[in-house]
Amino acid sequence: MSVGGLSRRERQILEILYQRRKASATEVRDAMEDAPSNSAVRTLLRVLEGKGHVKRRAEGLKYVYLPAIAADKARRSAVKHLLDTYFEGSPEQIVAALLDVSSTQLTREELDRMTEMIEKAKSEGT
Repeated sequence: MSVGGLSRRERQILEILYQRRKASATEVRDAMEDAPSNSAVRTLLRVLEGKGHVKRRAEGLKYVYLPAIAADKARRSAVKHLLDTYFEGSPEQIVAALLDVSSTQLTREELDRMTEMIEKAKSEGT
């Protein structure tokens, strides 16, 4: 299940659901910046449900929506899509782009943790 092929609004809705764990269509709309109409939000939720990204369950007189896949799995899927689509499948290219964009914003601690992850990957890969 790929999260890469989602529209901006679909990604926005998923982000809200991951943050809140569950929400009604009205709660989703209220949390959106520059929100579309109620019917548009409901339509997007049905589309996400059809794609397998969202589950719906009845709570009282309304439906609530929750993510159908774990956030970490969705992140991996999104990164894989990004990697394949924009970086020719090259992890080196995506890391280089990330460092180019955010190197001045990274703290020493973040850089140290990234270095540890790379070292761990090296030792596990050999």
